Amino acid sequence: MTHLYLGTFISMKTACSCLRKRSQKKTICLSILSKYENQITIFTDYLEEFPDTDELVWILGKQHLLKTEKSKLLSDISARLWFTYRRKFSPIGGTGPSSDAGWGCMLRCGQMMLAQALICRHLGRDWNWEKQKEQPKEYQRILQCFLDRKDCCYSIHQMAQMGVGEGKSIGEWFGPNTVAQVLKKLALFDEWNSLAVYVSMDNTVVIEDIKKMCCILPLSADIATENPSGSPNASNHSKGTSACCPAWKPLLLIVPLRLGINQINPVYVDAFKECFKMPQSLGALGGKPNNAYYFIGFLGDELIFLDPHTTQTFVDTEENGTVDDQTFHCLQPPQRMNILNLDPSVALGFFCKEEKDFDSWCSLVQKEILKENLRMFELVQKHPSHWPPFVPPAKPEVTTTGAEFIDSTEQLEEFELEEDFEILNV
Repeated sequence: MTHLYLGTFISMKTACSCLRKRSQKKTICLSILSKYENQITIFTDYLEEFPDTDELVWILGKQHLLKTEKSKLLSDISARLWFTYRRKFSPIGGTGPSSDAGWGCMLRCGQMMLAQALICRHLGRDWNWEKQKEQPKEYQRILQCFLDRKDCCYSIHQMAQMGVGEGKSIGEWFGPNTVAQVLKKLALFDEWNSLAVYVSMDNTVVIEDIKKMCCILPLSADIATENPSGSPNASNHSKGTSACCPAWKPLLLIVPLRLGINQINPVYVDAFKECFKMPQSLGALGGKPNNAYYFIGFLGDELIFLDPHTTQTFVDTEENGTVDDQTFHCLQPPQRMNILNLDPSVALGFFCKEEKDFDSWCSLVQKEILKENLRMFELVQKHPSHWPPFVPPAKPEVTTTGAEFIDSTEQLEEFELEEDFEILNV
């Protein structure tokens, strides 16, 4: 499949107009287009139809039979919130860029993964979107969390400025793990969604730490009777633990991984695909160097993804408080790429609304991921003794709002208490 990308700092209409003029102007425009290559998608022959096959397509934990359920499949894909480059929003930090074209693709992919978690949290995985149909108030509120404004909790402004604390200058490209760390920190200011965001470190997910983070009230002493060997037992941790946790904070679990050196190791392919089959799946962040995509499923050995490399104009709330959402859903057929062309730096996402969802996820990992000789990641019951003690992240003690807080990059130092050890450099 051929992918073609062009720059976003001039519009397609302007580019075509220039190319029709004299040869000198053609040279100038072509030079500009070449400079910003790989920054915006042109919808051409890569948007080929799905093949005529009896194979199953998996999208975020749901399967579709391509031959008989194609319209249902496309409807499921278009229901996902689609965040792309935007232009003409208020300058980031007051004097920074007013467009994220060319640098914000991984941030947009992180927004898409988080938005899917919020959809599952408030509307459920089976919720669907229809064009020009009135949507639930929760949907509108979710969408407003991501508008390109300083006062929206997951806006490009908030993510870019929080990235400063991760060593990323505003306008610098992010990697999957950096975006995961930024989302983890921003979620501390989001009281409405009240998510617990766990970003695994050292390719290891620790059950004990997650339960400590998600259980709003202290765990029962019965937890001490769980398997002490450090290796999870699916039958043990799925029985009776719900009664030990009176209130469970919905979990966004992100697992940053390096699945090879320069390209993905084929040994991980089957396990990677299995993750999209899990009911808890939020897909994966990844792509190619400096070109991030949000992977939502697969067909055979091709990954299906949403591409943020299209520049659209900033959209704000209307007078009635709603958002015109037409540009936040991708209505074209989705893109696909061979899984072996994936850059080895990725981040898997999962959402567990209730404790039983997390217990089920652990069982699936035990069955489908840990069976491999070369595992993508590890799942352990107890916090490793050689790691620093686990302290659930908490909102810093500040007297300003979250938006005002991260306007001051000097105050980001308060976030560095236990985070440094959790950052996986890839």
